[in-house]
Amino acid sequence: MKTATSEPKLTQTLLRDVRGSDFKRTLRRDWSELKEFYLDQARQERLRQMGKFQRFFVAGWWLLKSLLFKLTPARRLLLALSFLLVLAAHTITFEESQIIINNDTKMLGFLVLVFILMLELKDKLLAQSELAAGRSVQRALMPKQNPNVPGWELWLTTIPANEVGGDLVDYLELDANRFGVALGDVAGKGLKAALLMVKLQATLRALAADYNSLAELGKKLNTILRRDGLPESFISLVYLELQSDSGEVRWLNAGHMPPLILRNYKLTELPQGAAALGVLAEPAFVEQQTELQPGEALVLYSDGLIEARNEAGEFFGEQRLTDFLPTLTGLTSTEIGVRLLAEIARFVGEARPHDDLSLVVLKRVGA
Repeated sequence: MKTATSEPKLTQTLLRDVRGSDFKRTLRRDWSELKEFYLDQARQERLRQMGKFQRFFVAGWWLLKSLLFKLTPARRLLLALSFLLVLAAHTITFEESQIIINNDTKMLGFLVLVFILMLELKDKLLAQSELAAGRSVQRALMPKQNPNVPGWELWLTTIPANEVGGDLVDYLELDANRFGVALGDVAGKGLKAALLMVKLQATLRALAADYNSLAELGKKLNTILRRDGLPESFISLVYLELQSDSGEVRWLNAGHMPPLILRNYKLTELPQGAAALGVLAEPAFVEQQTELQPGEALVLYSDGLIEARNEAGEFFGEQRLTDFLPTLTGLTSTEIGVRLLAEIARFVGEARPHDDLSLVVLKRVGA
C-alpha cells in the first residue's frame, strides 16, 4: 500500500542545516560573492584598506544601497516601508495617568519584508527553471564524450560556470573519412553567451562539409556572425579536421589559445591564428597543418582552464598547465582529460567557477 509523501519537518531541516559541516564555509563564501556581485572594484579596494570594525558597517551600508537600486520601484518602496515600520515601532507609557500608547509596527514591517523575499525567490526559481531547460537543450546538442574515429582517440567535455555555458565543444562526421572537431569560446558567460554559442554551432554544422578550405570556412563564419551577431560580441574558435587513415591534422585558429602537442614528455605550442570571429570585417584566416605520430596527443582548451581560481583568487595559469601535461605522456585521451580536470579541481578547492571550462584531447593511435 502506497503512502503519501509527507513534507519534511521544518525544525529537523533547520537543525540539519546548522549542523552541516560546511555551514561556516558556505556562509563565508556567500558573503564574499555578495560583495563581488553588488560592489564594484573601487569599493572593494576601499574596503580592504579599512579596519575590520569600520569595514563591517561600511560594507553593510553599501550593500543595502546597492540592493535598493537593483529592486523594482514597487519592491524598493516596500522595502523602505518595512525598514520604516521596524524603526518607528515604540511604546510610550505614563504610569501616573495610566496612559499607554502602543505603536508596535515591527510585526507589520517583518511581514512586508517576508513578502518582498517571497517575490524575489519566485523570480529566482522561475529563472532557474528556464535556465535548467536551456541547459537540457545544450546537453542534447553536445556530442558524446568519446567519438569513434578509427586511428584516433577523442575525449571532449565542457563544464559551464552557470546553468548554461558559452563554450562550444562539437564533433562532426563530415563524410566517411573526414571528421571535424571544434572548440569555441564566446566572450562572456551566461544566457547571452549560450545563445551565441548555439548560433555558432548551428552555422558551423551547416557549412563545414561544404568547404575544403578552412580559411574560406572561417571567412564565411565571420561574415555570418558579423551580420547576425550582437554588437561588440566575438567568439574565439579552433576548428580542426582529421582523417582516419592519416595523422595529418588541418586546423583553423580564430583568436583562440594555441593548441598543444604532447609528445615524449614535452609540449609543443602550435602557431597562433587570426583574429576572433566577429572582430574584423576582413580577417586574414590561414589554414594550418601538423602531423601527429602514434602515441602523440593534441590538447585544446578554453581560457576557463588556465583562469580557474582557488579561494585565494590565484589563477591555475599556463605555467601549471605546461608543467602538468608532460606527466600525462603515454596515457589515453580519456585519462589525460580526466586527470587534468582532477588536478584543476584539486587546485580550485571549494571556490566556485568563474568561467566556463572546456577541454578536447585527441590522441593518434595508428591505423
